[in-house]
Order: sequence, then C-alpha cells, then structure tokens
Amino acid sequence: MRLGVLTEPVGENRVAIVPNSVKKLMKKGLEVFLEKGAGEKSNYSDSDYSAAGANICSREEALSCEIIMSIRMLDSSELRDGMNLVCVADPFRHPEKIKSCIDSNVTLFSMDMIPRRLSRAQSMDVNSSQDNLAGYKAVLLGASYVPRGIPMMTTSAGTVKPAKVVIMGSGVAGLQAIATAKRLGAIVYASDVRKSAAEQIESVGGRFIEVEGMDDFEDDSGYAKPLTPEFIKKVNDTVCEVASESDIIVTTARIFGRPAPITIPASAVSTFKSGTVIVDMNADVGGNCELTKPGEVYTTDNGVIIVGTSNLPGTLANTASMLFSNNLTTFISSIVSEGELIISDDDDILFGSPEESDFYVPGMGGVLICKGGKIHDKQTRLGGVL
Repeated sequence: MRLGVLTEPVGENRVAIVPNSVKKLMKKGLEVFLEKGAGEKSNYSDSDYSAAGANICSREEALSCEIIMSIRMLDSSELRDGMNLVCVADPFRHPEKIKSCIDSNVTLFSMDMIPRRLSRAQSMDVNSSQDNLAGYKAVLLGASYVPRGIPMMTTSAGTVKPAKVVIMGSGVAGLQAIATAKRLGAIVYASDVRKSAAEQIESVGGRFIEVEGMDDFEDDSGYAKPLTPEFIKKVNDTVCEVASESDIIVTTARIFGRPAPITIPASAVSTFKSGTVIVDMNADVGGNCELTKPGEVYTTDNGVIIVGTSNLPGTLANTASMLFSNNLTTFISSIVSEGELIISDDDDILFGSPEESDFYVPGMGGVLICKGGKIHDKQTRLGGVL
C-alpha cells in the first residue's frame, strides 16, 4: 500500500512525516511517496527522505496514493474516491469540509479527535505534542517583546527585579508556558477553571490564582467546560487584577470545537501598564483577548503589546514536525498490518469508547470521522453540524 506525504499550504511550515519515520512505515509494508520539497520548510531535505527510503514525486503522484498524510485538511478539489486521509480536520469548526469528504467517498481520520484519556492514545496525541511546543514558544515571544529583562540580576549598577508573568490556563500548553517562564527566572502566576490544576501549576513552579467559589470545570474528556457568563466575569476580574501589574501575560484557554473564550476584555487591557505584553495563543480561533488581531503584533494606545501570532508550533517547524510525525506513525502503525489498512469496530481510538466504558464522553467519537463516504453513527453527535 502506498502512503503519500504532501507539501502543506502557504503559512504552514511543518510536514506530516519526517525522514526518521519513513523506515518505520516501510516496516509496516507501506511504500512512502513524498511530494518534492515537502520537508524543506522544516529543514528536512529531499535527499534526507530518499536516504531513508522514500520516493520523491509530484503532488499528483502523492495524491494518487491509497493513504494520504498531511497536517492541514485538503481542498475539496483534491479529494478523490476511495482516498484514506489522515490529517487535522477540526470537524466542529469546518463541517463543510467533512461534507466534502462524505460526498467524495473519502475515509477521514481526524487526529485532533484522539480520545486523549486513553493511555494507548497518548503517543498519538497531536494536540498535546503541538500544544506543548506552543506554550514554550509563547513565553519566548513574550520575552522577546517585553522591554525589560526576565530574571533577577544583581549588578554593580543596581538590582533588576524579576519579571512577573501570568499564564491564563494550565492545560498542556499552559503548564509548559509556566515551566518555561520559571526557567527564564520570572515570578509566575497561573490560573485555571479546573480546581484540580492547582497542584499541577505549583509542581512546575507557578503560583495558583484562586477564584472565590471556584468549582472543577473539567469535562470527562479532560477539557475545560464552558462557563456561565457570570463566572467568566468573576474569573476575568480576579485574574486580570493580578495581571494588571504583570510584564507578560500568556492566554491559553481553548474549548474544544468552540470559539476561544474571552479571558482579557478590552476594559482590562486599558488598565494594564505600558510595556505589558499579551501573547494570545488562540488568535486563530477568535482569541482570548478581546483586542487581539489574528496574525498581527501591535501596540495599543496605552502601550500594551498584543501578540496574535497564529500557529505557534509552525514557528518551531523542525521539532514540531518530528513530534507530529511520531504521533502519526504510531497511529498508522496501529491500523496497518503487512501493508493493509485494518479498521476494527472494536478500536476505541477509531470509534471512541463504548457508552459503558469509564472513558466514554458523550458527543465525542474517535478519529474516524467518515468511512467510505459514510459518517460513523457516533460522529452524528458532533452538535448536529453534519
């Protein structure tokens, strides 16, 4: 069976499969075809792939393979009958693309739908591997824009106090951001709507910002639940009060399949001191800061620098591609045997956990969105979008 790896669209520097994964895929009976130049923006040359055993080819030839691996979803014009597509489809936000797959008789595996609570799925979890890097890079971006040093410095000219950093949210990205800021020498405060996050925040060097009346707003899949408007305001007011004296603020709050919640309203930004940097990690899905401009970095009238850089993992394309490739290789190796694709109805990574399971999450299936143009019955619970 042939596996095609594509060059990603403009703005995406990562590649789905790196040379080190090629031999692992070949051992599963797959023949790897790479579109010419697909890895160049991630610093993986065609010669690296050729040395690993991949075939360098045109886009048309790569698209003709039985299995296609990419990061971004393909345009509908490139979908073809019988294609098996492995990518990040983001089905909740892009139902029209899912409908195109159904119409084109495509079998679609959306890697962002990995049931992350299953231990077996953790090595396939592209959300975690990429969020981890994003949290790291967000702090580095904040440090590069803030007009002051980060660690405490004792010099003959005087003592420099450590910078104060606030991380809003402590999922995978948030915890890495806390740890990175701490390693840079900052004093780090962090918040989360999940009460269970306090211990995790403190374990990586942060100080937990507790909101009075906080409950544990975590769903069965490990993501934060949507909050009531009243509690959102209470959280925002509490955290923004701490943030008003900070030097760097990193926002990480992301609700699966929904627009990013506003955690920094415009009214709060107006109270921040000049030189404060806000790094909004969710600019691509609306932004956590009300004043974020997706894809832009700009300074407000009161001197606050708002960083709306999208696709932070893509700014670390070499490392991000390596981790993404490992996730995909582990996944595809689990459903390919001797060069044949095997879709088992008992595979809870593909279909989600059965309802009687401790891991069952209502409304969430597995990564298999549609098979041969037919949507799987669990996936009809995607909020009625299909």
